[in-house]
Amino acid sequence: MGVKDLADYPWDAVVPFRERAAQHPQGLVDLSIGSPVDPTPDVIRTALAEATDAHAYPQNVGIPALREAIVDWYARRRGVPDLTVDNVLPTVGSKELVALLPTLLGLGAGDIVVIPRVAYPTYEVGARVAGATPVAEDDPAAWPEGTKLIWINSPGNPDGRTWTTDELAAAVRRSRELGAVLASDECYAELGWDGQWATEPVPSVLDPRVTDGTRRNLLSVYSLSKQSNLAGYRAAFVAGCARVIADLLTARKHLGLMMPLPVQQAMVAALGDDEHVAAQKELYRARRELLRPALEVAGFRIDGSEAGLYLWATEGKDAWESMGRLADLGILAGPGPFYGPDAATHVRLSLTAPLDRVAEGARRLRGDGL
Repeated sequence: MGVKDLADYPWDAVVPFRERAAQHPQGLVDLSIGSPVDPTPDVIRTALAEATDAHAYPQNVGIPALREAIVDWYARRRGVPDLTVDNVLPTVGSKELVALLPTLLGLGAGDIVVIPRVAYPTYEVGARVAGATPVAEDDPAAWPEGTKLIWINSPGNPDGRTWTTDELAAAVRRSRELGAVLASDECYAELGWDGQWATEPVPSVLDPRVTDGTRRNLLSVYSLSKQSNLAGYRAAFVAGCARVIADLLTARKHLGLMMPLPVQQAMVAALGDDEHVAAQKELYRARRELLRPALEVAGFRIDGSEAGLYLWATEGKDAWESMGRLADLGILAGPGPFYGPDAATHVRLSLTAPLDRVAEGARRLRGDGL
C-alpha cells in the first residue's frame, strides 16, 4: 500500500455536524480539534523575530543551542538526566515523524507496526504508507512476533491513558524480546490532572526507572504545539537511542527534512522557560473544570482522561448519535470511530476553545436557560 491507497481524510465526515452545530442561535462551540487558540508567549515570539536573518540553509541535525536545550529540558522536566546531543533530533512537527517513522526505519511488507487500540490515526497511516501491517494491541504480552516498531502514546490521544513506570518497563522488556523499536509519543506529558498525575510528573519511556540502564531501540517523541502554543511553528523533536537517531538523521538529510532556523531559535526560548508552560496548563485546567461536570450533568461518562488535552466521553450510544445530540446544542466534538473500532461509543472534546466558548458550551450541556 502507498499514499494513493489511503482512505479519504476522515474529518471530512464531520462537516455536516459542523454545519448543523453552526445553526445554533448562540453560535458554534467547536471542541473538535486540539488546535491551540491562546497566544504564542512573547518570550518565544521575540526569539523568532530576532532570528529572521536566516540566509543559509539550516542543518538537519539542528543548531547546537537547540540540541543542548532539548537535553537540558529532558533532565529538568522529564527526569531523564543522562542524554547527550547525539541522543536528540529536532523534527518538523511531530505528525510528520509519526507518519514517516516506519518508512525512515526501512519497514515494509511483512513487517508489523503495533499501535494502541484507541489511537491517533497517523500511527496506522504511517504503517500503511510504508507497506507494513498495523496491529492494534495495548497488552505487551500480546505483541506479536515479527513486530518491528511499537507505538505507545502516554498521555493518550484521545483517551488520556497514561502509562506508569512499571507499565513502561514491561513494554520495554517485551519490545526487546521482539527486537523492535519502541516509540513513545509523549506530547501531552505536561498535562497531568487526576489520580497520581495530579501530583507526579508523567514518566517518559527514557526515564532511568524504565530503561534498565540502556536506551537501545527506545524513542521519545515530543511536540511544543500544546504546551507552548506553537502548532503553527511545527516545533517538535525525538530523543533516545543514539544509533536510531543517527539512522533517522541520515535519512532526513537525504529527504531535506530540516527545521527553519528561526523556529529552532524560538524552540530554544520555549524549552528554557517553564513559566509560560505552567500558565498554559492553568488555562486548560479552567476549561476542563467547566466542561467535565457539565458533560456529566448531561448524561455523559468521562473515561480515562486523567491526563492530556481532551475529555473522552460516552453516553453508551453510537458515537454518531452523540455527535448529533451535541450538534443540536451547537457543540462540535470529535467522533470516537476515528480512533479505532474500540471507540464506537465515545466522543472526544478538546480543551483548546476560548474560555468563554467553553463556558457557553457548558451552559448548554447543563440546560441553563434553554
